Amino acid sequence: MFRKFVSVALFVSFLAMSTSGLMMFVIEKPSFTIQMHPVHKLFGIIMILAVICHLTYNYKPILKYVQNRSVALFGGVLVCVLVLLYGVVINNEVPAEIAIPMDNLAAEAEGHE
Repeated sequence: MFRKFVSVALFVSFLAMSTSGLMMFVIEKPSFTIQMHPVHKLFGIIMILAVICHLTYNYKPILKYVQNRSVALFGGVLVCVLVLLYGVVINNEVPAEIAIPMDNLAAEAEGHE
């Protein structure tokens, strides 16, 4: 029964993350991103928990998948792209004179001040 809840949580969180992410991608306004942030953040956490449960239940089949050379290569390429993009993003810092006011406005908009 728990597996069914995990599957539904994974599906709904995928829908929430993908639709909110796509909307933020298409509607490129920081104000809209701040509006969508609570949805995206909450369902991101739910998705992480559901994925951990899913991986726990499906550990052995996943290990068999990556024994295939082309699947392992594909996974390796995706990991390299992820690491590369993280490196680019981390080294592309927003200047403090822009970032600080932006962070303050975002906190105010989200009601954290």
